Amino acid sequence: MAPDPSPPVKVSTGIDGLDLVLNGGLTPHRMYLIEGTPGTGKTTLALGFLLAGVETNEVGLYITLAETDVELRAVARAHGWALDGIELFEMVPADGFSNDQEQTLLHPSEVELGETVRTIMAKVDELRPTLVVLDSLSELRLLAQSPIRYRRQILALKHFFSTRSCTVLFLDDKGADGSDLQLHSIAHGVISLGQTLASFGGQRRRLHVVKMREAPFRGGYHDFEIERGGLQVFPRLVASDHPALDGGEPISTGSPPLDALLGGGLVPGTSTLLTGPAGVGKTTAAVQCMVAALERGQKASYFLFDERMPTLLTRSAALGMDLRPHLESGLLELRAIDPAEMSPGEFACAVQSAVERHGSTVVAIDSLNAYLQAMPNEKFLVLQMHEMLTYLGQKGVVSLLILGLHGVTGDIRSDVDLSYLSDTVAQLRYFEAEGEVRQAISVIKTRTARHERTIREFQIGDRGLQLGEPLNQFQGVLAGVPTFSGEAKTLMSSQTHPDGPRA
Repeated sequence: MAPDPSPPVKVSTGIDGLDLVLNGGLTPHRMYLIEGTPGTGKTTLALGFLLAGVETNEVGLYITLAETDVELRAVARAHGWALDGIELFEMVPADGFSNDQEQTLLHPSEVELGETVRTIMAKVDELRPTLVVLDSLSELRLLAQSPIRYRRQILALKHFFSTRSCTVLFLDDKGADGSDLQLHSIAHGVISLGQTLASFGGQRRRLHVVKMREAPFRGGYHDFEIERGGLQVFPRLVASDHPALDGGEPISTGSPPLDALLGGGLVPGTSTLLTGPAGVGKTTAAVQCMVAALERGQKASYFLFDERMPTLLTRSAALGMDLRPHLESGLLELRAIDPAEMSPGEFACAVQSAVERHGSTVVAIDSLNAYLQAMPNEKFLVLQMHEMLTYLGQKGVVSLLILGLHGVTGDIRSDVDLSYLSDTVAQLRYFEAEGEVRQAISVIKTRTARHERTIREFQIGDRGLQLGEPLNQFQGVLAGVPTFSGEAKTLMSSQTHPDGPRA
């Protein structure tokens, strides 16, 4: 008889994000190693794994050589869990233990390694569990006192569990020497948890799958957080995993002159980078484009790094672009992001959720300067932005990116150059003329259409940016100090701005 070609049903880890990383979960009846330094979430992951099994009527056994029953139940309560469906078997000493009571507690230092292992096997034969957690291998390693004896006992456990059709998680604290390569070679799969502490902000946790036999998985590092309810894993965004959609026709920015400057508007599936110094009008331009889409009934998401949400709402309303009705209708998703507390992986998952769950067709990130602070260095920002923009492009989303520049006029610079990743780059600049500070906009490049090569003055008034005629009779506008040959009527007349900030 030919073997059944269908793959076995995977065992869920109890963590949606980790199941995605593992391409569905764990292969059943295998032994897995979960390693990490103390505090990385091994116990929380293991408890969540057993609780997921309880929901599918699996018998779960948690064998602990380090923590007590009281401690484990306290961990569970912190996550809002009840462990009634899980059998806890602790092998740690308890004061007041008497010989006439049933002996279920053993001190690892008072018995030989072989006896400890036999006790574990006896408990498994008694309960016949399908899911087992052994916490932790550090105690067995101390009992073994030699690598050879330790390896033999682990191999014996592996063989025993395989004959009992158990899916087993071995938890291991990384010692001073780092990962235990002997365990790596024995285990069917290895998941490594880690955490780093930055100079400011909360610690950053991430995991990676070291190996996983028989099954493909998503490699690389994946950020995760320990939250009430268990681990929240944010799989690394891979754009090639998502099919590409047709872009469609260009959409209007809400300003016909700005549409003409861009060569017809904003093309779905492309990214537009708005650059310029502080206060020049980048956020106002992005909000204007977003409001135009919202008024057409499209959904949008705005990720705000730089300023407070009430400030943005007040300023936009003062410019005739009130966002509150769109928030109340559910068309607009507005999120204030703290880069000191949110990892890059979590932000990427938030963007993905905005597209796939909220249904946003316009996504704005304000600004990339603050987003850079969440990254280890500039190199990682460029790599992740490339993957994110590729994903958004394949989903047919209009992406609006804001990048602040240092300086006001003359030679102004940015923290990072992302112009080559963007399909369209619009530059907003200050310039001085007739004793006034004025603003100009120009499109440096666009990959989708022939755009105007002119430089236009603009002012911020009702409904956002109001563009004037091309500054044909000026030279040196981009340098900030232009020379003028012509008539003064080339410039726009000054307007009275509404109360509040101009940009």
